[in-house]
Amino acid sequence: MPALKTFRMLAFALLGSALACSGPGQYVWVNELPGEYLARNPDQSYVIRDGDTLNIRVFNQEALSTKAKVRSDGRMAMPALGDIEVRGKHPATLKAELEGRLKDYVNAPSVTVTVEEFQPITVSVLGEVTKAGSYPLDPRATVAQVLASAGGLTEFASRDSIYVVRAGPPAVRVRFTYEELSRGAPASTGFVLHDGDLVVVE
Repeated sequence: MPALKTFRMLAFALLGSALACSGPGQYVWVNELPGEYLARNPDQSYVIRDGDTLNIRVFNQEALSTKAKVRSDGRMAMPALGDIEVRGKHPATLKAELEGRLKDYVNAPSVTVTVEEFQPITVSVLGEVTKAGSYPLDPRATVAQVLASAGGLTEFASRDSIYVVRAGPPAVRVRFTYEELSRGAPASTGFVLHDGDLVVVE
């Protein structure tokens, strides 16, 4: 019970902080969000984090290829280039950056960057769900999967008042309906969750 009470206090503090930044009562429907919040392919939208294992292959250049875990300083070692900063970058961004830097060593280098092992993100759930709490999830998880981890909605839940609250920057409060989440509407399934997001069911 003390742990649950502590979680609720922390969740309410996060919720209050986010709403103070975004304005009380303000929200945006998920299908009205700009494209950067959504991803047709969640793998493409993923942001590399400490502890992830990256497989970087340079076509026809095995000596320049590597597979390694991202260190706690956000870097990893790569042949010829030495330590490179990878934390916070999309795999596609890192690919383009490496192709540019490898031009000093290879004519027209072609690089692939694959995240082979992901570090989980933590998303908290509060409100009318069976088991409120914080859950470690695959970074490609959807809001529907978050709700499933929390045991689903209670009989008192409002089916059209499900929110994801993100402290930011920028702070944002995104509204979903249970019906769209259940049928896998593109905007609802394509919404990219971030570590530290809070899901609130009213």
